[in-house]
Amino acid sequence: MSSFSVKEIPKLIISILIVFFAGAVGTVYTLPEITGWYASLPKPSWTPPNWAFGPIWSSLYVLMGISLFLIWREGLGRKDVKIAVLVFAAQLVINVIWSLVFFGGHNLFGGLILVIILWISILINIIVFYRIYKPAGLILLPYLIWVTIASYLNYSVYLLNP
Repeated sequence: MSSFSVKEIPKLIISILIVFFAGAVGTVYTLPEITGWYASLPKPSWTPPNWAFGPIWSSLYVLMGISLFLIWREGLGRKDVKIAVLVFAAQLVINVIWSLVFFGGHNLFGGLILVIILWISILINIIVFYRIYKPAGLILLPYLIWVTIASYLNYSVYLLNP
């Protein structure tokens, strides 16, 4: 891996913006439901406060964008890099669809299935990125940890709301 060049700043910004754009699409379905439908659901006592989700996801989006950038700079001409970017795109789409199903559709079971699929896709993403450039995979570990917590929260909310 070559050292960072100022010429790469646009690629870094684009990588981060791609992730934040996906997050914004998910937020369209999430934000209106936080104080309404979601607030009315029984939740476990350990549920993080609503104000924590924005900063956590924003931090994760930055890390995800940096991770994508680190892989992109390896060269899209490489087959393994193309596959890795497609895996990244797939998990990002699943992330957005989860918001649409869970918050937009008020579908707790569908959200649970999707968050499990998301968790698996993030793990695959970490593996394919790690094989290309170790730091790019390792940077995604906080994302996997957070989605593990979110998966358990989704499961708990599902059980509390039959």
